[in-house]
Amino acid sequence: METPKCTSEIFGINVFNDALMRERLPKNIYKAFVSARKGHQEMTLSVADVIANAMKDWAIEKGATHYCHWFQPMTGLTAEKHDAFINPTPDGKTILEFSGKELIKGEPDASSFPSGGLRATFEARGYTAWDITSPAFVRENGKNIILYIPSAFCSYTGVALDKKTPLLRSMEALSKQAVRVLKALGNTSVSAVAATLGPEQEYFLVDRKFFDKRLDLLLAGRTLCGAPSPRGQEMEDHYFGSLHERVANFMNEVNVELWKLGVSAKTQHNEVSPAQYELAPVFATVNVATDHNQLTMDAMQKIALRHGFVCLLHEKPFAGVNGSGKHNNWSMCTDTGINLLDPGNTPHDNMVFLVFLCAVIRAVDKYAGILRASVATPANDHRLGANEAPPAIVSIFLGEQLTDIFEQLASGKAKSSKQGGEMKVGVTTLPPLPKDSTDRNRTSPFAFTGNKFEFRMVGSSQSTAGPMFVLNTIVADILSEVADELEKSKNINADTQKLLQRIVKEHARIIYNGDNYVEEWAKEAEKRGLPNVRSSVDSILTIYSPEHIKLFSKHNVLSKVELHARMEILLENYAKTLNIEAKTMLQMGRRQILPAAIAFAGKVACAMNSMTTAGVKPEAQKALLKKANDLIAELSEVLNVLQVAVAKAKETDKADKKADAYRDKVVPAMVEVRRVADELETIVDAELWPMPTYAQMLFIR
Repeated sequence: METPKCTSEIFGINVFNDALMRERLPKNIYKAFVSARKGHQEMTLSVADVIANAMKDWAIEKGATHYCHWFQPMTGLTAEKHDAFINPTPDGKTILEFSGKELIKGEPDASSFPSGGLRATFEARGYTAWDITSPAFVRENGKNIILYIPSAFCSYTGVALDKKTPLLRSMEALSKQAVRVLKALGNTSVSAVAATLGPEQEYFLVDRKFFDKRLDLLLAGRTLCGAPSPRGQEMEDHYFGSLHERVANFMNEVNVELWKLGVSAKTQHNEVSPAQYELAPVFATVNVATDHNQLTMDAMQKIALRHGFVCLLHEKPFAGVNGSGKHNNWSMCTDTGINLLDPGNTPHDNMVFLVFLCAVIRAVDKYAGILRASVATPANDHRLGANEAPPAIVSIFLGEQLTDIFEQLASGKAKSSKQGGEMKVGVTTLPPLPKDSTDRNRTSPFAFTGNKFEFRMVGSSQSTAGPMFVLNTIVADILSEVADELEKSKNINADTQKLLQRIVKEHARIIYNGDNYVEEWAKEAEKRGLPNVRSSVDSILTIYSPEHIKLFSKHNVLSKVELHARMEILLENYAKTLNIEAKTMLQMGRRQILPAAIAFAGKVACAMNSMTTAGVKPEAQKALLKKANDLIAELSEVLNVLQVAVAKAKETDKADKKADAYRDKVVPAMVEVRRVADELETIVDAELWPMPTYAQMLFIR
């Protein structure tokens, strides 16, 4: 398809959006669709038939030959099965058809997706259901053009097998409870509240010729060994630096692809580490933003290959330099256009803002455990608390202005708000700059940043659905408490003040505006009683607690069995990930690193013999050979230890015990293998070393 040059002309051209639906659908059909999307009525088959036909005609005009229900199984990735529009006719020809029934429901095989025990492997039937809150779109993959229909995914018995279903449920729960609170506070014009999200996406780009020579990057997505580059990020020159032309070309193509799909990719820049970058979109509803982020990750990985790169989304692809996160900028917005977390000019007088702010604070403190569990992955363990990302201690940054108001509320009522004013730079040719009321804190795991909260613990490869349905649900739960109390009030102003005062006193411990990286904070957090769960395994095991079962069941987000399944899947994923990494490390160690080191030792030995024959004492060579031989012996030994640890871990049947075994035995063994392998890399002849180095991968473009 020919691409117009103007961004405004290409934005959304591959999306079956509202503007297109108004144009192509009869008014009564479009009206019925909007009503169904708002939850006011069910989507009828007759309405779906008309929409399906219009959608098919539009997609075929775009060159599409197939359609698919695009869903998000509990792998954290996306899945799709393509069906052609063709239907054979008795005369040996075909017609192009797409019915409302086919639009509303699909039936992919569910047997090989993670289920956590929700169904047996032989029970294969699964259903996909059209998600009418997220628009359909057409994607071009070379000459293959497909109509994509965002969908939920469930089993034959109706339990959720995906990440989208609980996300949609959590959005409804949050909306319901937020509307109750607003009505209690006197706002009767709001009928719905949407959680919004803007996920910043960090990633690495590595030249494909290096990637293809690294088995660890190919199979594990991260380097399992690699000596530090002589230069890393210590010069602080990459962050926001000038884009390399090749990288800029890649970014441009990503932007165009995403704009066509209606993804509002807005910000792009170099990140802290060499070879690290970031893309950030404009806000959308949490559901659409999650779909868009999946498209973003997929587009970056596909387009990188066209430019000779490989896009790495792993949280820690390189040791010793910054890892990658996905900062989730989250807020709540009414259907009348009010951002409930916008403090306004005088936040101390903004009762609605204060109520919703305090509800979020109580939710994060009360449910810090499940919020931490929502980002618990083996990859994120390398990142959280590593002086580059928020620690495993959940705390909230409010900033100077809101902290002052928060403290005022503790004594009864907030009476004033600190203002930002103007900042003079000290250069006569520069105008005074408007100064925000507070600074930012880039070390906080959950920071207020003006009119939203930034949840910074989410890993770069994660689907945003999990952390966001957890956040939506815990806030909905506290809002339901607030609504229960305020709906009984005889004096709403006085009772609201009492409510705010109580929340402030009970949850002041969660507020921390300082440096979250320093050891002193860990000690202070322990005194405050804040949990510090460093291990993903320990964090995952907290999911299936009576408190969390009650929480998710109450708001119809996850049933007891659905919650248990997710815990099982996360534990299984932890063990499987570590098993792949350990087996990859064993293969690299025995088939690449040891042979290279032995060849190097042989080369040094030959040089010694030649020098001895020539009557020269090879003292330096002798010392080098001894060091090489010692490291070869040590590497062989630690590889054997790793192999035994993996074998024992695999023998364990229970998911929690297996995950424990990989964490407690396999991970330490891998650390030892890496230590020896990395030391060997520093002495082995560069021509003999069998894989690209950190310096090559991080700096060659």
